[in-house]
Amino acid sequence: MQRFLSTWLVSTVALAFAAWLLGDHMTIGDDSADTGARIIGVLLVGLVFTIVNSFVAPVVKTLSIPFIIVTLGLALLVINALLLLFTEWIADKLDMHFELDGFWWAVLASIVISIAQSIVGSLVPSGD
Repeated sequence: MQRFLSTWLVSTVALAFAAWLLGDHMTIGDDSADTGARIIGVLLVGLVFTIVNSFVAPVVKTLSIPFIIVTLGLALLVINALLLLFTEWIADKLDMHFELDGFWWAVLASIVISIAQSIVGSLVPSGD
């Protein structure tokens, strides 16, 4: 349980950083909401993102191993962007405010999120 919570925290911080860095191209939460509501929105989107990365990502990446090898890992950029867009789709169905401006912004966001997760993850105990 502690590992899931630390992963959720790291993912939420990485998503918030990417949304801040990418500005209007990636938005989380309603701009008209107060700070508390925006924090809750980021936490909920982070939860959806963590669940997608915990359950969907391993299956997709395992099935994509041949493509990942052939493209020398570049297919992972596409896979991560598609998982981020899938998170956006789920968030939309759950009436959360999470939007990306398209596939290429999702690719850039997934790169930023991966780097931020690596940095923040090194600072947070994983709970192993």
